[in-house]
Amino acid sequence: MWLLMLTGFAEKLLYAFSLQLLTSLWKILIHLYSPLGTLLWFACGKRSSQPREKIEGKREEIAGDEDAAGVSVNPVSVNYHFTRQCNYKCGFCFHTAKTSFVLPLEEAKRGLLMLKEAGMEKINFSGGEPFLHDRGEFLGKLVKFCKKELKLPSVSIVSNGSLIRQKWFKDYGEYLDILAISCDSFDEQINALIGRGQGKKNHAENLWKLRRWCADYRVAFKINSVINRFNVEEDMNEQIQSLNPVRWKVFQCLIIEGENAGEDALREAERFVISDEDFEKFLDRHKAVSCLVPESNNKMKDSYLILDEYMRFLDCTKGRKDPSKSILDVGVEEAIKFSGFDEKCF
Repeated sequence: MWLLMLTGFAEKLLYAFSLQLLTSLWKILIHLYSPLGTLLWFACGKRSSQPREKIEGKREEIAGDEDAAGVSVNPVSVNYHFTRQCNYKCGFCFHTAKTSFVLPLEEAKRGLLMLKEAGMEKINFSGGEPFLHDRGEFLGKLVKFCKKELKLPSVSIVSNGSLIRQKWFKDYGEYLDILAISCDSFDEQINALIGRGQGKKNHAENLWKLRRWCADYRVAFKINSVINRFNVEEDMNEQIQSLNPVRWKVFQCLIIEGENAGEDALREAERFVISDEDFEKFLDRHKAVSCLVPESNNKMKDSYLILDEYMRFLDCTKGRKDPSKSILDVGVEEAIKFSGFDEKCF
């Protein structure tokens, strides 16, 4: 009898040990083959029991709830046009010299600090021509403030390049991340027709000097081009690839009521306008340029946070520039509600 009891106990012990071993092995196999099982699950067409339409409808409902909640826009990337004055007369300019106002330096710094506290990570200084006011010193001090004091990850400038001197790079180059130079043509006759001609100075040749300085002072070099009726047939492949910018932004000529079109405008850009089809042809001709980034009219109007010389956000969505109140008066959160900024498009 004792023998039978011992035998039975041994069998149960062996069974338990075997079961535990098999269970451990099974867990290991499940762990190893679970990715494969997932793939097989989907490959066999296994889906959620809910119809696709119902799932998509739920997503739209959630998105609608978020929109209704009024999610605030964050000023992550801001374009500050602190001056409207310029030494060029580009016929399609959409931020013309309608005023000569420039904020005092300390007020401009106060506004930039407010933007940083509201979430700004990138600042781009533009104009007008930003190097024109105080021979670039005002600009240099703002660049230094944004990088050294505000510690912004990205500080950039858009300029026509004609007034930049090497001394500026020596004084402020270490605080600048990106310099974008506007160049619409490598043919000086076309530049003269556009309004970028400056007598004996060669706008295109100046690019090479600026390119070298950017390399010397470790500043990323970009090129911006506005495609219009006078340069739409031009082939810029060779020159752009030789200059090798980190980015070549190609803009479609844009009409803005009150700036370059209409009774109160200082420019008449209608004669520069090209069709969407012509713009696409230009892009196709330069498709081999890997750094090319196209900007159609729709993208330009909605995807930029533009701050004018009074630190007002400009809403360009209706084909004109409707200003908000200044952030210096009402704060960033209130002013940005009237910016027309499309965060999804950005």
